[in-house]
Amino acid sequence: MDKTLIVITGPTAVGKTQLCLDIARHFDIPIINADSRQIYKELSIGTAKPTDAEMQGIKHYFVGTLSLHDYYSASIFEQQVLELLDRLFLTSDYALISGGSMMYIDAVCDGIDDIPTIDDITREKMKKRLDEEGLERLCEELQRLDPDYYEIVDRKNPKRVVHALEICTMTGKTYTSFRKREKKIRPFRIIKIGLNRDREELYHRINIRVDQMMQQGLLKEAENVYRLKDLNALNTVGYKEIFNYLEGRWPLEEAVERIKGNTRRYARKQLTWYKKDPNILWFHPDQKEEIINYILSKGI
Repeated sequence: MDKTLIVITGPTAVGKTQLCLDIARHFDIPIINADSRQIYKELSIGTAKPTDAEMQGIKHYFVGTLSLHDYYSASIFEQQVLELLDRLFLTSDYALISGGSMMYIDAVCDGIDDIPTIDDITREKMKKRLDEEGLERLCEELQRLDPDYYEIVDRKNPKRVVHALEICTMTGKTYTSFRKREKKIRPFRIIKIGLNRDREELYHRINIRVDQMMQQGLLKEAENVYRLKDLNALNTVGYKEIFNYLEGRWPLEEAVERIKGNTRRYARKQLTWYKKDPNILWFHPDQKEEIINYILSKGI
């Protein structure tokens, strides 16, 4: 029997966690987390990390394993997951990976370009420049050094702009030259399952989840990591809005409403990304039996 990787993905708050727990129990397999923020041990409430009770009896990988201070990337994730799969496939014919971080899923399934690792000196220098010169000035430099990437990059995302400039300044080449987009062949089959709901239903779940996060202590969690707010890992929905409240820019009620709106916007972005992949078969999260039968029909 071919070794098979089951991929379950979908927008935030759609219901991936519960379905994956059910699938993992049905097939007696662990869950590999592909949510780039649930990896950090300091972030639980704002990332909707599965609770200890939910994880009871099911082995989870890449949940709360890193500190916010640790450098991490989709390419490192790709390497570590492939090494893990080599071990898991020694004793099982299948494995399960799930999450909403599009680049992490793509890195495991299709591979990621071999981008050079940024040295500490370049990273610190560019971080200092971002602080002193601002994002707009760095965008202007990126336009000069790599006009092709400048045209497609999210110029409001400092992480993307800075990383491209780091590559340009460190290597003397354009970031575009390293982005070959060549799909890598994996030594296992991949079954991709997408979860989605009616848009109004999804938005309602997002709003409820944000309210629940606040009740569970998101404000306190954000306060605990506020001193680290400049780290890339905290440039994410849920935390950056609370940071604005802590800095007196918004009242708390506005910060919460902004979290809801930005989360809905992120869900739309996720769905736009996923819709480009013709290999994803879509289900409603309540279609557990249909999903299990689909997996079985693929020869598992």
